[in-house]
Amino acid sequence: MTFPVVGMVGGGQLARMTHEAGIPLGIRFKLLSDTPQDSAAQVVGDVVVGDYRDLDTLRAFARGCDVITFDHEHVPTEHLRALEADGIPVRPGPDALVHAQDKGVMRAKLDAIGVPCPRHRIVTDVADVVAFAAEGVPEGAEGDGFPVILKTVRGGYDGKGVWFVRSAQEAAEPFRAGVPVLAEEKVDFARELAANVVRSPHGQAVAYPVVESRQVDGVCDTVIAPAPGIDEELALQAEELALRIARELGVVGHLAVELFETRDGRILVNELAMRPHNSGHWTQDGSITSQFANHVRAVLDLPLGDPRPRAPWTVMVNVLGGDYPDMYSAYLHCMARDPRLKIHMYGKDVKPGRKVGHVNTYGDDLDDVLDRARHAAGYLRGTITE
Repeated sequence: MTFPVVGMVGGGQLARMTHEAGIPLGIRFKLLSDTPQDSAAQVVGDVVVGDYRDLDTLRAFARGCDVITFDHEHVPTEHLRALEADGIPVRPGPDALVHAQDKGVMRAKLDAIGVPCPRHRIVTDVADVVAFAAEGVPEGAEGDGFPVILKTVRGGYDGKGVWFVRSAQEAAEPFRAGVPVLAEEKVDFARELAANVVRSPHGQAVAYPVVESRQVDGVCDTVIAPAPGIDEELALQAEELALRIARELGVVGHLAVELFETRDGRILVNELAMRPHNSGHWTQDGSITSQFANHVRAVLDLPLGDPRPRAPWTVMVNVLGGDYPDMYSAYLHCMARDPRLKIHMYGKDVKPGRKVGHVNTYGDDLDDVLDRARHAAGYLRGTITE
């Protein structure tokens, strides 16, 4: 029997963990990586080093692959259409993926299908930003409508390409790159949530429990599954919304829908990601079938696995690089202190603020699970020494 070959564009940690999920199934992976040192390139056997922005490189890479998928959204849309024209299955396809590539396209589509979003508009200059801000001031109220959020419509992640703008003077910076800019209202939210779903080509779909995502300096720090204290009806609404977005956009594979929970109990869509996502890393150890395993199943059109959690609570905490590069020596303490701890490292050089791994803990008591995860991540980083 010949097992299929999954071509993964992008050599980061998402590709590394997706490859790991395919190993028990005998699925072969071929990787297009920027460098031989990339996270996934260290563990995948068949690696092509090249530029994903070059169509000839993509076409050569795709030969011998049964399906193409991604660990990032940056492959030019027109290149993906060319691969499809060559008869190569691309999952998610360009018609879906463009909504994760271009925030302006995403907002327009979500508006068209009636998905609740923050107030937004493409803006062309500082004066346009000032006008957008003023549109949010209720009639008869004082103020200029600031602060607002400005985002480059393409690119940007982990807080990059996003500006919190408090005045007209601060609004000039995003336009210096010469790319379109999306303005959004500053949402008064109680917390950030994420709804993760997976959809296959023939329309089967599964939804993971809605999680709470806690950010530090624009970077995901902690994910709690399920979101503590979430109203059951709101959680169901978020799951159904994510499933509807996946269906309406024709997503194949994993979709993460990042959400704001407002103080008056509503949910608004913040961002979309069409690949395994940081808010789903907890599923590696906390779910019957992880986001990575289900992404592999989906792109191959295999039946999807059970997304239900294994324990009442699972917590993921990212391990960010700091001034303590020797993380391996910390394993002795972390593993001895918590034999149930799960450590996932990405093979990256340790640099301050860089995501180099994550830890997962699970159990019956949320406070205990949170404490164990935070302690382990802090000890690995070197901010906790005892």
